[in-house]
Order: sequence, then C-alpha cells, then structure tokens
Amino acid sequence: MKLVVGYLATPGGADALALAVRLARTLGAEVGVSIILPPDRAVPSLVTVGGYDELLAEQAEHWLAEARASIPPDITAGTHVSFDDSYADGLIKEAARVQADLIVVGGSGGGLAGSYSLGSVVNELLHSSPVPVAVAPRGTRDSSIGSVREVTCAIGEREGADLLLDTAVRFSQAAGTPLRLVSLVALDPMFGTLRGDEDAVHERARAHAQQTLDTAKSRLPEGFPVASTIVDGRTVEEAVSKLGWQDGDLIMVGSSRLSAPKRLFLGSTAAKMLRVLEVPMMVVPRDQFDAADLP
Repeated sequence: MKLVVGYLATPGGADALALAVRLARTLGAEVGVSIILPPDRAVPSLVTVGGYDELLAEQAEHWLAEARASIPPDITAGTHVSFDDSYADGLIKEAARVQADLIVVGGSGGGLAGSYSLGSVVNELLHSSPVPVAVAPRGTRDSSIGSVREVTCAIGEREGADLLLDTAVRFSQAAGTPLRLVSLVALDPMFGTLRGDEDAVHERARAHAQQTLDTAKSRLPEGFPVASTIVDGRTVEEAVSKLGWQDGDLIMVGSSRLSAPKRLFLGSTAAKMLRVLEVPMMVVPRDQFDAADLP
C-alpha cells in the first residue's frame, strides 16, 4: 500500500505528515512526500529565465529533506517535487504516478471553522479526487499516538454505501483495529424531517444498523471487534459529538451522491461533521477506482 502526502512547510503540512506516518505504521504502507510547485509564469527580474523553477525546486528539496528527516526510521518513505498549475491536480497526478491508494493532506488553512479549517486545495481535492483523501485536523502533529486506535465508519443508505463499508472493513482487518459502524439514517432528511414519523425513522435506523453490522461480521474473521450504533440529534454536529472520540481514532465517510463517477464530492453531512470533529477524516469515492481512472 502507498500513501501520497501533499506537503507544505507549514503547520498543516506537519499535520498531514504526522497522519501519514500514523496510517503507514498501522497499515504497513509506504509514504511518498510530495510538494507541488506552480510553474514559472512571471520570472523575477533578478533571476534569469529558466532559473526560477530551479530555485523553487531547490528550496522544495530542502523542505522535503527536513520532512524526510522527521519521519521515524520504521517508515519507508520517499520524496518528490513536481510542477503543476493546480496543486490538487498535481497531487492526483502524483498519486497516479506511484499508484497510491490514498492522498493525505492537512486541514489547516481557512474555510470551515473548527479543527479542520479547510483551505482551497483540500476543498478541491475533496471534490475531485478519484482515490480516498484523508484529512488531518489541526494539531495532529502534536499527538503522541503512533497508530490508528479505532475506525468509525459513518454510513447511510445512499449510493456508494456498500463500497464505503467494504473499504472500512478491509482497512480495519488490515490494521487490526476495532471497527465502529454508525448509522446515519436518522440524520437523513429523506427519512427524518420530511417524513415526520420519529418512530418509523428510528426503526429504520435500527434495522440499518443491524444490517451493516451483519454484513461487516460476515466479511471479518470470527470474533473481530466490530459494533454498530445510531447517531441522532437536532443537528449533525450534535449527533456526532455524542459518539465520543479518542486520540488515534479515524472516521471514514462516503462521497456525496452529487459526485461525478469515480470522483469525490464532500457532502453536506460530512462537511458538518468536520466542524466539530477533532479526529482525522477519510473520504471515500462512491465508485470503485483503479489506476486507469487517474489522469
């Protein structure tokens, strides 16, 4: 398994690197630390034409050397510098080049409130990537947790739910971490406020929670730690906050039904979760992906 980290020499970049190390250690994966630079458009007058890219690349290599030195010796890691008009597109192309299974980025940067405060690059990735994207909340770099403690899979009934569940099951089994399944049916307007029947909504949620639990158990070894629960509340934020979280937890969510085939699109429920969560979030495309889908 391979992970690509979208790295910047910033606190958000350090958060992304820390999360990548945690995931790599959990999964036995390789880490590729990547810096995407803008191509030379307006060369400063004191730099000869053709030399600006070289200066940028030299500085980037210095940053990457510092990042590589901070990675623990038990993690296999490499670095790469490339140029692209779009940072997000550049990361997607780098993921294609190394056939990565996951892109990891830091959430700091302005936008949503809370621990994530997504910047434009992360927003673009969460609306375009054909491979899962893991986002590190602010402060991940300060955590002493070395590997993932538990995986929470927040799952509804919409298209792509089966693939999300399968991804969560495979991740948990490969990592050997407990799996917590969370039914989002009670939060879905399709079955909630629009129906106006609270008892029916909760009955459907209970049935959904049991179904996902049975499916997960059928795909995991006997005795593997897996449980299911239902989240409910006046708002998504309130419901998610009730779950209880610990350092080292990871939540997995699916891409919105609005996404293009084999591409991500961060839905409204996941976006609301980001406002209150302080654990990493992994967003999974609603369609199966492979290397041929990458640019």
